[in-house]
Amino acid sequence: MSDEKHLPTPSIEQELPVSAVLGLSQKGQADWPRLRGLEAQALSRLTLHRFFVHAIVALLVAHLYTPLVGPLFMGLWLGALATVQISGMRSDKRQQLYNTRRGKHTLSKNHSRTAIVSAILWAVPLIGFAPFGSVESAGTLMAVIGTLMAGRVYFYTTTPLNMVIASLINGIAGCAPFIVMGEWALVTGVVLFTICTILGAIEVGRTHMAARIAESAIIEKEEVVSLLLREFEENEADWLWEIDPRRRLQSVSPRFAFALSATDKEVDGKPLLALIAGDKWESGDFPPSLHELAEKLRNRENFSNLSVQVSIKGEERWWELSGTPIRDERGKFTGFRGVGSDVTEQRQSSEKIEYLARYDTLTSLPNRLMLTEALGDALDHAEHWRSRCALMMIDLDRFKAVNDSLGHMTGDKLLAQVSSRLKALMGDNAVVGRLGGDEFAVVIRDASDLNYLRSLARRVITSLSEPYQVDHHTLYVGASVGSAIGPRDGRTVEELMRNADLALYRAKDAGGGEHCRFEPVLHASAEERRQLEASLRNALGLDEFVLHYQPVVDARSESIVSFEALVRWNSSEHGFVSPGKFIPLAEDTRLIVPIGRWVLRQACFEARKWPDHVKVNVNVSPEQLLEPDFHQEVVDTLAASGLRPERLEIEVTESIFLRDASVARNALEQVMALGCSIALDDFGTGYSSLGYLRKLRFSTIKVDRTFVQGASQGANESLAIINAVVAMAKSLDMTTTAEGVESAEEAELIRNLGCDKIQGFYFGRPMASEDARGLFSKDGLPNPRRLRA
Repeated sequence: MSDEKHLPTPSIEQELPVSAVLGLSQKGQADWPRLRGLEAQALSRLTLHRFFVHAIVALLVAHLYTPLVGPLFMGLWLGALATVQISGMRSDKRQQLYNTRRGKHTLSKNHSRTAIVSAILWAVPLIGFAPFGSVESAGTLMAVIGTLMAGRVYFYTTTPLNMVIASLINGIAGCAPFIVMGEWALVTGVVLFTICTILGAIEVGRTHMAARIAESAIIEKEEVVSLLLREFEENEADWLWEIDPRRRLQSVSPRFAFALSATDKEVDGKPLLALIAGDKWESGDFPPSLHELAEKLRNRENFSNLSVQVSIKGEERWWELSGTPIRDERGKFTGFRGVGSDVTEQRQSSEKIEYLARYDTLTSLPNRLMLTEALGDALDHAEHWRSRCALMMIDLDRFKAVNDSLGHMTGDKLLAQVSSRLKALMGDNAVVGRLGGDEFAVVIRDASDLNYLRSLARRVITSLSEPYQVDHHTLYVGASVGSAIGPRDGRTVEELMRNADLALYRAKDAGGGEHCRFEPVLHASAEERRQLEASLRNALGLDEFVLHYQPVVDARSESIVSFEALVRWNSSEHGFVSPGKFIPLAEDTRLIVPIGRWVLRQACFEARKWPDHVKVNVNVSPEQLLEPDFHQEVVDTLAASGLRPERLEIEVTESIFLRDASVARNALEQVMALGCSIALDDFGTGYSSLGYLRKLRFSTIKVDRTFVQGASQGANESLAIINAVVAMAKSLDMTTTAEGVESAEEAELIRNLGCDKIQGFYFGRPMASEDARGLFSKDGLPNPRRLRA
């Protein structure tokens, strides 16, 4: 094994002929320009040493022969030698400043010139000075110069040709004095020494050159390994690739061959582009990424992390390639070398992530991000071509009732069907997407024809209002649409979306199933609502609420049986605000919960000042009723006020059954267990709750004022509804209260229809607490005359 380790170096030396070692030819596979440059650079580092050696030897010669030849000739010789050496030093330093191939070539020529001229100058003492001295002094001179010749062999190994020429010159010159003196033995010695010096220079040069070739190969391998390691660390490269100037693969690694689904022998020497283009090579119909790679290779440009779509044995893959052009010492292009990896799986994952980032997973419609991009493009197009675009916001009506009653799974399936209907309505000019929840949007690129916008909105409402079949359920939802036109209603995406949303809010506020276009007045309404909400949040703290009380009388005796507590808001900023305006706002913002808590407490404390038989009716919103501590809230209020539970009647609307019916029922049952009574307000105006009338024992059903007014005008439908409600209430052992009675005739009609209690302006408008207490005489009995005053 030890012998095998030494095999490479001798084999390299044997491949180096004398002509190559001397620089007379470039035989073999070595990178000769690079090696010659390295030799010249190595020699230039010895410049200072060369100067001192020559100076010391020159001083010895001057010591021996100055008395014989005189100071003048000796001074001229020393000056010439110093000039040559100093010139060589300056040339070396000047050329070291330029790290170019041309500079390296010039540097080698300068060394050759300096070495040969120096050898000629050293021949001068042997030919010109030695004959004036003795044989002993000539022998000493030859020994000194012979030492210089031997030193060149061992210290100037990088330029063997220069050393051979210099040794030959000095050897011939060294024979001259001994021939003149007839010392043939010394002549023979000088000849043999010169021959040995020349052969030694060649062999030492060959050894040095072989070492440099091996070193160069190691450096090249280290560069490749370094490239692989760097790319692996930075980009997790999988394999190395290399091509020649004709873009044919060379030095194919097994890993790269595996990536090509072939062996290294099958692909070595084959065109890279032809292998990775697959069947498309003949047609020339390449993917854009492959065209980009071909352009980089053609222009001999560096590239890094270039994603290329390739076809390997008919299978479409994605590679990530990095490459660097290779050049020799003379700047000649010799091909490309780089690294690559298969990133098909990573690209598929990134494409999936990108899809998820831009599309809604439930409906497969574009999501908010993609819709905003589409709207931005539409606005740019409209501004550029001076046309119009549009945005439609769509919100489903009654979708929350489906979610609450049948669950989110059913709601999701319903949304999937909604999205299918919307997609079926869109053409090339419109893009529909889901913003979130049950809200959708449509971007219309060209809305120059406003009739198209109106027609599309109507078709959307009609289509989405048709029945749906979901899990054996027939479901009905509607749709409200708000639209804004760009750039008239907004020049940015944010403005257009905000204004379309304002239009949608108006459509919802109108009862749903409508299409409303944005109008500038909506901004004023939105700003008013914003300011009103800000004031409403501070109203409790500023003590701006007050309770008014409207009497409820017995239909027969017209005596007061209860008061309904009604909250009023006198804002320091907005003045008196209608309950029809701030109550819906409080419900939307959930401010109704603290307001309702305050109303319950104030009403109970006030009812303690009334006669014991008079109840107080307190309206409770669904938001307040569904609070987990509502039952405890009632208990705490009754305890604090000292009001008996029988004197508190909680009024709720049918809408409580559209949220969480079981929670609402449990809360009301807990309140009834305390002894409080429950009234169902606005019966018949909302969704049917007949099933809950059987399950939940209400004490009172309140007939809405619309039926009372209809009955007074002779409407048979209203009369039939009141009769039906009265009959149903009696059968369920409940009382009835007719609301909105405003005249004696209406009161008489309601009395004759069988209602138990009456409430309305005829018997009293909502009044302050002091006025309500004033309706009773000192003994606590009601004063009918004052009641209708």
